[in-house]
Formats: sequence, structure tokens, C-alpha cells
Amino acid sequence: MGRGRRVRRASPTPYPLLPRGRVGWLVVIPPEPPSQGTERQGWLERRREKVRAEVERNRRGEYTVPTWVLALALVLIVGAWLALVILA
Repeated sequence: MGRGRRVRRASPTPYPLLPRGRVGWLVVIPPEPPSQGTERQGWLERRREKVRAEVERNRRGEYTVPTWVLALALVLIVGAWLALVILA
């Protein structure tokens, strides 16, 4: 007969996979478990809150151009310059 299936006992901490204390040079501090009054927000609610915050920042004049737009503009400018130099 082979061994029976091992049953994993419940961990005394709510985060059993997180090491406690010092791991090499890194000090690991597990996150606090959520309190009774605070419920975890759903993905859609968090997304809506991010959008609201961004709209408020933009209305205050704190608008910033996304990095990918700046990178695309730089690539287009350099590409046009190279095309002008090579094809001229």
C-alpha cells in the first residue's frame, strides 16, 4: 500500500506562503490582513476611482502626456530625419 494523501493543516497566519523575518539581505514584512470594516474593492470600482482621480488632476491643470506618446513622437521625428538624410 502506498502512502495516503497528506492533508495540509491550516496555517496560523493568513499568509502562509510569505516568509517572516529576514531572508538573505531582504527584510520581508507580510501585509496586514484586511480589517472587518474594510471590504476589498472590485476591479471595476478601483478602475473607476483611478479614472475619477485622473480627470480631477486634468481639470486642475496637472495633465501630463503619456510616455508612450512621447516615445512615438520621438521615433517619428528621428525616422523622418533619417529618411530625409538617406533619400536626399
